[in-house]
Amino acid sequence: MPAFGAQMRAAREARGLSLAGLAELLPADKGHLSRIENGHRRPGEDVARRVDEVLDTRGELITCAALDVSAAVDARPWETAELLHRMHANDAAPATIETLQATVTELSCQYGWRDARELRAEGQGWIREVVRLLHRPTGLRQHQELLVCAGWLALLVGCVEYDLGMRAGAEATRTAARQLGDEAGHTGITGWSWEMAAWFALTQSRHGAVLAASRAGQRAAGRQGVTVQLIAQEAKALARIGDAPAVREALDRGLQLLDALPAPDRPDNHFEVDPDKWLFYAMDAYRLAGDDALAEHYATEVIRTGTGPNGVERSPMRVAEARLTLAATAVRSGDLERAVDSGLAAFTAARRSLPSLLLVAGEVDAELHRRYPREHAAQDFREALNALR
Repeated sequence: MPAFGAQMRAAREARGLSLAGLAELLPADKGHLSRIENGHRRPGEDVARRVDEVLDTRGELITCAALDVSAAVDARPWETAELLHRMHANDAAPATIETLQATVTELSCQYGWRDARELRAEGQGWIREVVRLLHRPTGLRQHQELLVCAGWLALLVGCVEYDLGMRAGAEATRTAARQLGDEAGHTGITGWSWEMAAWFALTQSRHGAVLAASRAGQRAAGRQGVTVQLIAQEAKALARIGDAPAVREALDRGLQLLDALPAPDRPDNHFEVDPDKWLFYAMDAYRLAGDDALAEHYATEVIRTGTGPNGVERSPMRVAEARLTLAATAVRSGDLERAVDSGLAAFTAARRSLPSLLLVAGEVDAELHRRYPREHAAQDFREALNALR
């Protein structure tokens, strides 16, 4: 079932509304709404907006409709997964693994700033290379190392696919990565596949699934960097269900583990966790927990560390969410102009993770209209957000 239909049904049933009752409130044709809810038809922009308003989902349904459209653009959602599954019937590889490992690391370090479609294409190209290498004679150890390289590539491509709104393809790629991690006995790859599951669920407002995936990943990975990020995803979900004490406990636990781990050699690698990355995750949790002082402090640090001396953003996706955090704290302090300016600046980044950006921007939009329902500036932000959607 497409995301919009599933979320629409859940929101409608939570409010005790029948389809007929919803049709009267919109107003709209009941049969048309039934086809939308059952996934047989996608809603138009106007219908999505009206359903969102009537069910009071604060932009969540509009986001789901936009992501359904993005996912439909991906005509071959299983392409990456198919490439990965082809390698399992082969039993050979030449001695070029060290070069391949270095390449995989470099690509993972480009995740934060490189054009998403270019990175996906190159990642898929290297997966094809792994498939080719597996057709040549090799020993068991080399075979396992190639599976590990393929696992990291799958994780990277899956992340980029989700950034682009390709939900089905990203989930297929993530599942293939988990299988590769399990087959190679690599708990780091398995842990990151669970982290991706938690991230996907978070941006789809499936908070119970976030907690389940985060905790399963922590059990699978043990004491390593990915576990810190899994704890951070757990904290973000706890913040969204309003459990402030549990948020603080999770953040304390994650920071304690991070302090006990060695510093990564390449902190710019997407699959490494360092103090700068931890600030980014803690920032979001503290914003939702209502601790504006800490949220604003961390957001300022994220922008500082994510921007080079020449003013070029080295981590545009993190910087964008930090600006939205500053927009949220400005709203709460009564500074509408600063809030809207900061929020609009978040939409200018060329490299973005569409689901994550829409999630946080939608939460800021809801706060703006709750406090300033009739102000033109708040409407300007909503129009910019709708254009992004």
